[in-house]
Amino acid sequence: MSVVTDIAAAICLLLGAFFSFSAGVGVVRFDNLLARLHVVAKPQVLGMLLLLTGVALRLQDRGSVTMLVLVAVFQLMTSPVAAHMVGSAGLRTGKVDPELLKADDGGTRGPDAGR
Repeated sequence: MSVVTDIAAAICLLLGAFFSFSAGVGVVRFDNLLARLHVVAKPQVLGMLLLLTGVALRLQDRGSVTMLVLVAVFQLMTSPVAAHMVGSAGLRTGKVDPELLKADDGGTRGPDAGR
């Protein structure tokens, strides 16, 4: 069983490193606030969760795994709030291009759009 958990831990660690690295590259390469916000909020969190899972599989200690689960829960609770706050601040300060906010559904934005 140790070989299987070591392989699963290695896969989780490699995938987590890939997602975290791609999030870092995306922050440098993307040009607008919303794209950078997406790459910080989505792949970075997935990469971190995969890294925590890999470390938990490797350690298999009750105290360490409990701490890793608390870190994961805290990250899942704070990342959406931080992304929302940064997006709202960017919208208020004019850092977001208004063209990016237009709906792509034929112009309907809700039940009262045609009235």
